[in-house]
Formats: sequence, C-alpha cells, structure tokens
Amino acid sequence: MNLTLRPYQPADAVIITSWLKSEYLMRQWCADRYEHYPVTPEDMNSYHERYIDGQRSRALTMTDVDEVVGYITLRTPADDTTEQRLGFVIVDDSKRGIGLGKALVSMAVKYAFETLGATRVSLGVFDNNPAAIHCYE
Repeated sequence: MNLTLRPYQPADAVIITSWLKSEYLMRQWCADRYEHYPVTPEDMNSYHERYIDGQRSRALTMTDVDEVVGYITLRTPADDTTEQRLGFVIVDDSKRGIGLGKALVSMAVKYAFETLGATRVSLGVFDNNPAAIHCYE
C-alpha cells in the first residue's frame, strides 16, 4: 500500500458517502451532524462549505495511490489551538480488516502534531461505537 493524507476535495464525497450503507452506520460516523439518511455527496459538500473552514476545522482524505480509501476530520475544540480533536473517521468498507483505520488515525495524529503544531490530540467518539474506540486505541 502507498497511503497518503491530503486535503478533502469535493469529488471525494461520491466515494465517501457510498460507504455509509445504513442509517445506523451513518449516525455512528457523523454523530447526527447530518439530518437525514442517506447522506448524498451534495449533503457532504454543503456540510464542508458551512463547517470546515481550513483553520479551526480540517477534513482530510486518505488515498492509496489515487484511490480514496479513508476520511477524517481534525478540529480545534476550544480556543486553545494546541489541541486537535479527531472525528468523522471512516474507511472504505470493502477494505476493512487490513489496518486502514489504524493507519488513518496514525497519519492524522502525526499531521496534527507535525503540521498543525498540536501538543494534544483528543478523540471525538462515543461509547456506542466500539469499533472506533478500538481503532483509536
């Protein structure tokens, strides 16, 4: 695998939203930030236009060469810009079990520390999502 992390691009939404196979999975992924299921690419891009400003919040896409295989957000949860919070973590469901989630989180943590100058990285995950908790651990 040749994994890289890059800024989210609007064209990524077609692929990422296709991974949301059920309303339950969608709710675990977005913590009800999207109002309805299914989430369309237009919904995702509209959300980005409103809430992902590139300063206090960032969206990153993980690729394997040119194939989109993961997505994650980083945001500053308070006025302290030294903290970044991970959220909205998802990987291509057809590729689960090969370590993409772990790689995505590791790459995002490295990005937070090395690129954004974070001194602390926290998690935006809820108890109802044990798979995400396991990935973060």
